[in-house]
Formats: sequence, C-alpha cells, structure tokens
Amino acid sequence: MKNKTYDAIMAGGGVMGCATAYYLMLADPTLKVAIIEMDATYEKNSTVLSDANTRLQFNIKENIQISQYALEKLATFDDDMEVDGIKAKIAFKQEGNLFLSDFENAENAKAGLTTQQSLGCDVKWLSPDEILAGYPLLSVDGIAGATFGALDGTMDPHAVLMGFKNKAIDLGAEFIEAEVREITHDSGQVTGVKLISGEKLFSNYVLNSAGGWAKKLAKTTGIELPIDPVMRQVFIVEIEEKIEREFPFLFFPSGIYISQEHGNRFMCGKSFDDDPIGFDFVTNRRTFEERMWEDLVGHIPAFDRLKYIGAWAGLYAVNTFDGNAILGEYPTMKGLMLANGFSGHGFQQCHAVGRYLAELIRGVSPVLDLGIFSPQRILDNKPVFEGHGKLV
Repeated sequence: MKNKTYDAIMAGGGVMGCATAYYLMLADPTLKVAIIEMDATYEKNSTVLSDANTRLQFNIKENIQISQYALEKLATFDDDMEVDGIKAKIAFKQEGNLFLSDFENAENAKAGLTTQQSLGCDVKWLSPDEILAGYPLLSVDGIAGATFGALDGTMDPHAVLMGFKNKAIDLGAEFIEAEVREITHDSGQVTGVKLISGEKLFSNYVLNSAGGWAKKLAKTTGIELPIDPVMRQVFIVEIEEKIEREFPFLFFPSGIYISQEHGNRFMCGKSFDDDPIGFDFVTNRRTFEERMWEDLVGHIPAFDRLKYIGAWAGLYAVNTFDGNAILGEYPTMKGLMLANGFSGHGFQQCHAVGRYLAELIRGVSPVLDLGIFSPQRILDNKPVFEGHGKLV
C-alpha cells in the first residue's frame, strides 16, 4: 500500500464513497481506485444509522431528478450488485411517504407538488377527509391536506452500502481500512492523502466523502466548509392499538416523522435546533418523553399509551449554508471533489451523486447536471434552499 498511486481516492467509505467508486469502476475497469474507511465495522457510520428512506417529494428540480434515478436503480439494485452469486437483498419496500401540511404551509406544499407532477412523479394531494378515510388513527386537526408519494419507500441501508462496496471491489477497487489524517496538496492541486500511520497515497483526485467528519478533513487543505456534525436521535416504540392498515412513512408539520417498522412497532424522530454538535452517539430517553411524546399524541392519539423499546443516534452532516448537498470540485483546489453537507437526505441520493462525481472525475459530460449544488455557490454567497413547509 505504501506510496501507491491511484486515479482517484475516496476519503470515506460510506455510501457516497462506495457508490462513486462503483460508478468509476463500472465505466472504466482499468482505473485504479482506492476506498479508504477508518472503521470497516461501520458502527458509527451515518449510512447504516440512516432511516433509509427515499422520496420524490422535493421542491428543487434536481433533487427530484436525483430521486427519480434512485428509484430506477433500486428496482434492479439486488441483481446489479450481485457478486459470486450473492445478491444485495436491500428489501426495498414502497409503502409511500405522506407529508401532512398545516394551513400556513399548504400553498408551498402544493407548489412543490406541481413541480413534482410536472416531472412525471406519482405524487398526489389528499384532503383531510381522504387522509382519515385511509388512515383513521391520524388526527387532522389543523391539517390542510397532505402530499402522498406512492413510490417512496424504505430499505436496508447496510445492504445498500455493502452492495456498492462489494461490487466496487469486485470490479477492481481497493478497500483500505485506515484513517485519513490529511488531504495533501501543492500549489492549488490535490496530490493525495496522508494516513494516520504516516503513509502517503498519491492521486490527482481525492473525494471528501467523510460524512460528519468532512469539515475536519477539508480543513487540512485550508478550506472551511459550512458543515456541522449534528447528533440526531431515533426512537423505537410500540403502541397497544391494533393496526388495520400499514402506514406510509409519515411526516408532520411539527417536524416529527414516524415510520412503521412492523405491526404496532414504530420508529420516530425529530430534529431540534439545540441538537448536539459533535461526535456524540449517546441517546437520551428524556428527549422523547419530554419533547416528543405529547406532540406525537397530538398527531396520532393512539400513541397516548405506548411501550418505549429503545433508541439509536447518528450524525447528520448539516450544511449550515443552505441545507443542500455540496457537490463537485472545489474551485480553488483542483482535484478536491466534494460529496458533503447532505443534511440528512444523503443516503437516498447516493445513486445519482455517485454517478455524477464519477463523471466529473473521468472528465465526461454528466447525464444529470447537478451543477446547481457546486461549492462555487458558497463562495458566491448564492444559497440554494429546498423550500419552506417541507423537511429537507
């Protein structure tokens, strides 16, 4: 491994690094590509700690198109990632996503719906009566309606990650368990990476795919990215009520989201402005009991009586500039590629983003132009906001 030279190095072996490596190797198996991951168990990796949802319901055209490509690839992902007769088995379940809207944000929600439908998305508006007819356990007090995306769904995030990783390796990529201490550079050009061990690996292209650790890694090139590693908690509960019909993934105006794991067991979470910044993975049951439970009961009265099962915590790489991804080559550092700041929706964007970054590295015209998310917008102070009344 010592002093080896590569065509591209992925500094971070989560789903973004592995997807980009896969698309590079798929396009050109002669490339020398390294995936460097500091923890091959992925214990604290944001990919495997993800809620693993994908949805068409965005407001920006490019975000919608990213999701459309994801749905296309997920349909054949198990087969596409087959290695030695073993398929990926991501268990993709299209239960749909239901975004409930209050009256204050209804027009914004409908504007997003118009954009989605103009791009051919299977998303529709439901009135409060239609919501109750389909899901009688929900409360529609203060609800103007909801957008429902029937093709949206959830899957096994670990299986997606392993699918990309194993297939990239099968195609010729090299996986290295090590920690990148710094991205090396000279006269505005990336030259490779230096590992904690002191070893140097050389390349004219390095992808910062370090997730919550991206800001720290970028600083080694003198670049300050507007990204904070924010700890977010997910709680698991069971209710006593018998569930007659499976729920879609639910998003409420208060910011709470709920996903039915199976039967009467649910996963729920909410982002708070004072969520800890840093590398904290310790859950706090009081957050659920004191800050979420009452809110949750207001949306679904049956949650008044429940059993607390447990929780986990992971990191959002929050882009404090505008909440959207930072993609592509950094303008003042040639060869430094970024896949950062997804702010919680990165997992679902790995398919299109991996392909896009691989195209940029190879110097070919992208199939889907994602230049709207270029880091140049940060230098120009031109934020790209997803929109109001919709969770990012």
